[in-house]
Amino acid sequence: MLPQAAPDPPRLRPPLASSLALALKERWDLDRKALLGLAVLLLLALGYGIQHFWAGRPEPVAVPAPAVEGTVGAGASSSPTPGPGVPVAGSTTITALVVDVSGKVRSPGLRTLPPGSRVQDALNAAGGPLPGTDLTGLNLARKVNDGEEIIVSGSPPPPGAAARASGPLSLNAATEAQLDALPGIGPVLAQRIIQFRQEHGGFQSVDQLRQVPGFGERRLADLRAQLRP
Repeated sequence: MLPQAAPDPPRLRPPLASSLALALKERWDLDRKALLGLAVLLLLALGYGIQHFWAGRPEPVAVPAPAVEGTVGAGASSSPTPGPGVPVAGSTTITALVVDVSGKVRSPGLRTLPPGSRVQDALNAAGGPLPGTDLTGLNLARKVNDGEEIIVSGSPPPPGAAARASGPLSLNAATEAQLDALPGIGPVLAQRIIQFRQEHGGFQSVDQLRQVPGFGERRLADLRAQLRP
């Protein structure tokens, strides 16, 4: 009797193949999840980097243009209006008046007076008039000017001379007779000065005499020291 052949051992190949396929599948699932996670991390890092870059950029700041001197906008004043008591630029503030008091006074000579002083104040500063002096030709209430000469003659002056003796003649207050008494004026030119004063609302400057017909530069130069507006 022939001996029976030993049975074949169980095949291992199918189970091994299944295990290998299962292992590969699980490994692929793990790698895919890892790749997805890595991609998410990269996207988050990229977004954070972009946000940080834009947030850290310096923004341009508008610098105002420097003001140009001498440029004044429409409706604006070129200079601020000075308040009360503030001296205007360019103006001369007189703190004292120096006058020359001569003639029949007790102490003739230069006298220093405060602004706004009048002829009477000048006479008092010179010791007052001598006894018996006639003050008819002086306007004691008139305000004095710096550098003026006040002459106390003691006798009534001729027409038109009173104003000249006590200071420059006012073109806005002089009468026709006073203007006529000025050297080189005469009745015709005196009347023209009065007419010009009435038509133009008074004189603002002695130089306006140039606008009076017949009043030339030579006559103005001769009389300038004897006249005031």
